Amino acid sequence: MLRLALVGIATAAVVVLLWWRGPAWSEVSKAFAIVSWRWVLVAIALNLASVAARSLAWSTVIAQAMAPPRPSYRLVFSAFCVGLLGNAVLPGRIGEVARVVVLARHLPPRRGLWATLVGTVFAHRVFDLVPVLALVIYVLVAVEIPAWARTSLTVVVAVGAALIVIALVSARRPGRSPLGEAGPTRRLLTMAREGLGVMRSPLAAAKAIALQFVGWSFQLFAVWAAMFAFQIHEPLAAAGLVLVLMNVATVFPLWPGNVGLLQAAVALPLVRYGVGYARGFAFAIGLQAIEASVGVGLGLFFLAREGLSFAMLRRMESPAEEADDEGARGAGEPERGLVGSGRR
Repeated sequence: MLRLALVGIATAAVVVLLWWRGPAWSEVSKAFAIVSWRWVLVAIALNLASVAARSLAWSTVIAQAMAPPRPSYRLVFSAFCVGLLGNAVLPGRIGEVARVVVLARHLPPRRGLWATLVGTVFAHRVFDLVPVLALVIYVLVAVEIPAWARTSLTVVVAVGAALIVIALVSARRPGRSPLGEAGPTRRLLTMAREGLGVMRSPLAAAKAIALQFVGWSFQLFAVWAAMFAFQIHEPLAAAGLVLVLMNVATVFPLWPGNVGLLQAAVALPLVRYGVGYARGFAFAIGLQAIEASVGVGLGLFFLAREGLSFAMLRRMESPAEEADDEGARGAGEPERGLVGSGRR
C-alpha cells in the first residue's frame, strides 16, 4: 500500500511538473495534427515482429535449460506478452516475475522449477545485451550526441560488457548448491545459473543471440517509422539514438513507463537535429504509445486468456519467495497459489 501511495505521489508530481515546466503544449498538439497514420501502422507492425522474434529467443533459452516437459512456443509467447504488460504499467520490473508465473502455471510441479524459469529470464536478458551493446557502439560512432549522453552510453557499454563476462563465467562454473540448502544470496545466484546453461551450447546461444538481433532490428526500424509518422526525416542513426535513450530512461522504472522522463530524454538530443523540443516531446509520447499499444494490448489479451486479473498481476510473488517454498516442499508436493491454479 505504501509503495502504491509513493508511486501515485511521484506520478502526480511528474504531471504537475510537466504542465508547469514542460514543452509548449500548443506546439505538441500541432505535432499530433500532422501525424501520418500509415507510418504509425508500419511502426506497430514492426513492433509486433520484434515481440515475436524476442519471444522466440526466450523459447530457445528455455528449450536448452529445461528438461522435458517444456512449454510450447504458444505458452512462451503468452507469458512474454504478459511480462510486457507488467513492465509497461507497473514499477519494479514486475513483468519478469509475471513471465515466470504464467509459464509455471502450465508445467507439472517439480523441484527447482521457478529457479530454472527465473534463470532463463536472466539469460534472455543477458542475450539482450549483445545487440544493445552493438547498437550503443553504432550510435557512439555515427551520431553527434551531447556530452552527458555520451558519458551515460559509455557507462552502459562498460556495465553491459562486464555483465556478459560475469554470465559466461557463471555458466561455466561447475556445480551448484541445492536450493533448499542455500542462503538467499546463493539462491539468487543459483537461479541465474540455471538458465545460463544455454551458454554452454554454442549453437543454441548463437541462435538466441541472432533472434535478439532480429528483434532489436525490427524495433529500430519501428522507431524510424514512428519518426516518419511525425514528419521527422532523419537518418537511421538518429532512430538508433532514440532507441538507446528510451531504454536508458526506462532501466529503472521509477513510475509506470517513466512518462515525462522518457520524453525529455528523447526530445533533448533531437534538438541537435533541428527538431523542435515540443515536436520531439510529442514524438516521444507517440512512440511510447505505439510501443504500449503492442505490449499492453497483447498483454491484456493473454492475461485474460490465462484467467488472471490485473490485481493478481500486481500481487505476484517474488522468485526468491517461490524458491523458498520449493525448497521447503520438495519435489513431490503440488504448488499452490497463482502457480498451481492454471490449466495443465
